[in-house]
Amino acid sequence: MAHTDGAQRSLESYPRPSVAIDVAILTLHEGELSVLLVADPRSPRGVEDWRLPGTFLHPGERLADAVRRTLREKAGVSGIRPRQLHVFDAPDRDGRGWVLSVAHYDAIPSGKLAGAANTRIVPTAHLPELHYDHAAIVEFAVDAVRSAYRREADPMGLLRHPFTLRQLRRLHETVLGERLLPDTFRRAMLPRLVATGESFVGGRGRPAELYVRE
Repeated sequence: MAHTDGAQRSLESYPRPSVAIDVAILTLHEGELSVLLVADPRSPRGVEDWRLPGTFLHPGERLADAVRRTLREKAGVSGIRPRQLHVFDAPDRDGRGWVLSVAHYDAIPSGKLAGAANTRIVPTAHLPELHYDHAAIVEFAVDAVRSAYRREADPMGLLRHPFTLRQLRRLHETVLGERLLPDTFRRAMLPRLVATGESFVGGRGRPAELYVRE
């Protein structure tokens, strides 16, 4: 017997939206905070049609599995676990019909991106025209990553260990898109770091102490 609600209507009697997964993968590329885009293979030859990696949720599929599937199949990226970002539910967000997007995001070193032929990495500050509300998804992802970098020392692990405070500050400046005062940054980050006891020797000046994240 089918379950009914107080109005004696079954679940099947209510309209249902399709559920999509869209993933914003951020990275540092040529000195800028950037995002991974994929081309729509159905676009006419010579027409640029870029978007975030995405897919529709399959019956019986978990969100996390759909995220891994679309990254693997559409961007050649594997071995990461993006976080849920936000549900984009504007009824008119997709011209094909009523589609909710459960957006996910991550920030990874550029070396983890395979560089498939149908992908490109573009600065988040200079996005091409994107389908649906993908530009808004990128904006949400950038805000989330920047919020994390204001609180913690390289929380997404974009910098290879060990590193100097100067290297860490330059990373944070690139992610945040702003200059940071060296002394203020040092005081904020030192409690979150562990000194390795080793130093980096290079260029002019005295050797710089090396750290890892706490």
